[in-house]
Amino acid sequence: METIPPGAWAALIGLVTGSALGLAARLGDFCTLGAIETAIWGGDQRRLRMWGVILGTAIAATSLLAAAGQIDTGATIYHAIRWNPAASVLGGLAFGYGMALAGNCGFGALARFGGGDLRSLVIVVVISICGFVTLSGPLAPLRDLAFPQEPSDGLQSLAVSAAELTGLPALAVALTLAAAAFGWGILHRPMRAEPHRIGWAVAVGLAVTAALWGTSAISHATLGAVAVEGHTFTAPLGRTLLWMMTSSAGGLSFSVGSVLGVLAGAWLGSRRKRSFRWEACEDPRELGRQVAGAALMGVGGVVALGCSVGQGITAFATLAWSAPVTLAAISAGAVFGLRRLIAGFQPD
Repeated sequence: METIPPGAWAALIGLVTGSALGLAARLGDFCTLGAIETAIWGGDQRRLRMWGVILGTAIAATSLLAAAGQIDTGATIYHAIRWNPAASVLGGLAFGYGMALAGNCGFGALARFGGGDLRSLVIVVVISICGFVTLSGPLAPLRDLAFPQEPSDGLQSLAVSAAELTGLPALAVALTLAAAAFGWGILHRPMRAEPHRIGWAVAVGLAVTAALWGTSAISHATLGAVAVEGHTFTAPLGRTLLWMMTSSAGGLSFSVGSVLGVLAGAWLGSRRKRSFRWEACEDPRELGRQVAGAALMGVGGVVALGCSVGQGITAFATLAWSAPVTLAAISAGAVFGLRRLIAGFQPD
């Protein structure tokens, strides 16, 4: 690190692991909203069951490395900031509803833009702006008043809490939860019929853990100068936009590498599948709906301290209390939003 700045190393970790996520989106059909939509309205659970494999892999790998002292889960925002259940529920509902209106989340928009969808670029930009308006702009005082962020008293871990109740080792609890999630995903027969889908799900889980592992190592080497981070796509979109405009706002960081990595991976994946094509919005009403949804995701993602990937996978990998609650709220908001959209297209 004497010749390469620590922030650049963190960005490189984000770039590599983010590329794996982008490839999984294009080649493995990894998508949060798509998983919900196809499971409920399409009767196809394969994309939903991918989440079981992803979470099982990420929880097991992260827990083992944390037990070995290689990942500092307590330094992540999901444990360093005291959990606010109201923020998880309300922010998650807003994010999920916005995700339905926009047609994808921040991560999904990046992946689609990497495949040539210009509509998704609008979603990314609006999430970036509204996220920072809420994080440090005009809405920040209101957010601080409604959802104050205070330092936590310790590790807010589901495994630790369960260990205290049962007397079992926390690692044993974590690995049991991981096995249950992985088994739920892999025991679905149509899922087992597509080994490539399983492979990409495992790759996503390992990429999330690798991000936490790499940034933990850099944080340790720099005495905390670089934060321990994992993949999430609300505030990091804004940080990347600021860096691209100024090359100095915050400097190179894991967030910048993560966002650019997803774009690169999605572009490579779309080229590999020969599915890259430029697309634009032909209906102004559709664009308006997507902008409104992106604005809700920007606000909701900051309030909830993460998006469907940030809370739904990264925080879950650390077994933070906020993860299942926020993911459930995001899913509920998405289902409600999809039902409203479907009902709106029904004939009178």
